[in-house]
Amino acid sequence: MRDEFIHEPRIAYFSMEIALCNEIPSYSGGLGILAGDTVRSSADLELPLVAVTLVSRGGYFRQEIGPEGHQIEHPAFWQPERWARRLEAAVAMSIGGHEVWVSGWLYVVEGHMGGRQPVILLDTDLEVNRAEDRDITHYLYGGDQGYRLKQEMVLGIGGVRMLQALGFEIREYHMNEGHSALLTLALLRRYAYAREDVRPGESPYDIPRVREMCTFTTHTPVESAHDQFPYNLVQPVLGDFVDAATLRALAGVDSLNMTRLALNLSEYVNGVAKRHAEVSRKLYPGYRVHAVTNGVHPFTWCSKPFAGLYDQHLPGWCHEPELLVRADQIPHAAVWEAHRQAKRQLVEKVSALTGVGLDPELPILGLARRMTAYKRPDLLFTDLARLKSIAARCPFQLVMAGKAHPRDTGGKRLIELIHAHIREMTGAVPAAFLPDYDMEIALAMVSGADLWLNTPLRPLEASGTSGMKAAFNGVPQLSVLDGWWIEGCIEGVTGWAIGDDSPEANGGDAALMYDKLEGLVLPLYYGDRDGWIEVMKGAITKNASYFNSHRMMRRYATEAYIH
Repeated sequence: MRDEFIHEPRIAYFSMEIALCNEIPSYSGGLGILAGDTVRSSADLELPLVAVTLVSRGGYFRQEIGPEGHQIEHPAFWQPERWARRLEAAVAMSIGGHEVWVSGWLYVVEGHMGGRQPVILLDTDLEVNRAEDRDITHYLYGGDQGYRLKQEMVLGIGGVRMLQALGFEIREYHMNEGHSALLTLALLRRYAYAREDVRPGESPYDIPRVREMCTFTTHTPVESAHDQFPYNLVQPVLGDFVDAATLRALAGVDSLNMTRLALNLSEYVNGVAKRHAEVSRKLYPGYRVHAVTNGVHPFTWCSKPFAGLYDQHLPGWCHEPELLVRADQIPHAAVWEAHRQAKRQLVEKVSALTGVGLDPELPILGLARRMTAYKRPDLLFTDLARLKSIAARCPFQLVMAGKAHPRDTGGKRLIELIHAHIREMTGAVPAAFLPDYDMEIALAMVSGADLWLNTPLRPLEASGTSGMKAAFNGVPQLSVLDGWWIEGCIEGVTGWAIGDDSPEANGGDAALMYDKLEGLVLPLYYGDRDGWIEVMKGAITKNASYFNSHRMMRRYATEAYIH
């Protein structure tokens, strides 16, 4: 099977997590979903790519919600042999001063138009390895700093070696976030000068050549969120893989900063929205940071009712999502019926998962995020009296979902608070929190909700993609102006903004959100059905037609990969 993929040079796309399908829990959230959409669009467009990630056979975690709303984590083991084929190749690398063997699995992403893309799942669970090394590739974002460093060595260094062992010819290395930045060190080793050609004081590595081969996409504007490892940890684990002076010059004097390493050894660097690129340029002065705004995979994130509608009226939309600009020609009644079907499916899923009965005739507000403080998933509950007052005049319902990282105590506390607020609103606002958020639940929510909410602290939302998924299903957004929504919001046409785009506006967002809900959004839903459907069509024609991963990958191909 491998032979069908090594006949032409490929782009090597490295990501710590990739959402391959709903049944494989090798992703934690937005970064992995984006990586999966990247591979799926590459398959549809037949862009020669090979993705590299860890097998993460222990998954992220399965989420249970306890009686009082507290998150309970359960292991999420899966069996690679059921989904992928074991690779015959294995490579050795030194971790902590001893040899660790890395093998892998080949998973093939099949596009709905016949394209196929290989994904290499790296695995250290081999009998030849020590017990403590066999689980390096088990748990996504698990363990302590030492465990994470070993994982990132396997991903970056082991990944480069595995591609070479399998016979892949790589023309470009694309790092999806900094977790895989150690691949640059593997390339430095590969392109080291002969000793006799190096003068005293000069670098022994062909740094310009490595830079030409690398692309780096950064996903967070918060520097503290980027992986950094103290050198007193790095030295015993990494050893003298590259000389210390070169490593400190490229990755930072005080600690190994994976983002700095990627920035210094990448010819093309980009943020994932225009605003995020602006913030990143300020965060990393001296680096040229381009902007390639994220997108979502059309076929994956379009519900069956809307996919059927587009197939009938806009044939070819899946390959050319820009055809969705013509969705305004679809009859209002057909758009509304497709939405009603998707909404009934969400109502059924809510009932099955939580026992909460929702009324398909009343508007549903949807919010699903990683549960962490800066995303402010609790902003809607700032003033419960005001919220109940709005619901008394214009009834609405609420569906929420999201996981908190097991070590994010603040995020886990937010889930408990949200459940407490839901209980307080009993009788006033029907609400449900869907446990164990995954791709299937996400599709039901972004297609079945009537309005999508997003309320992060500015400017910390690098991009966000849930609202893009909603747009493919004709669901408008009410959101803080941050990330992609600064580019996607046309007030009253594609949805509505909460406040302006200045960071100073964060404090008044709750009141402004209530004002919009009470004064514009809910009255339009109840009082002008044709006007509401026009906004639904605006989300499709103005947002879905542009904020898709086909456009994103065409941008990467022409601007990052070809140079």
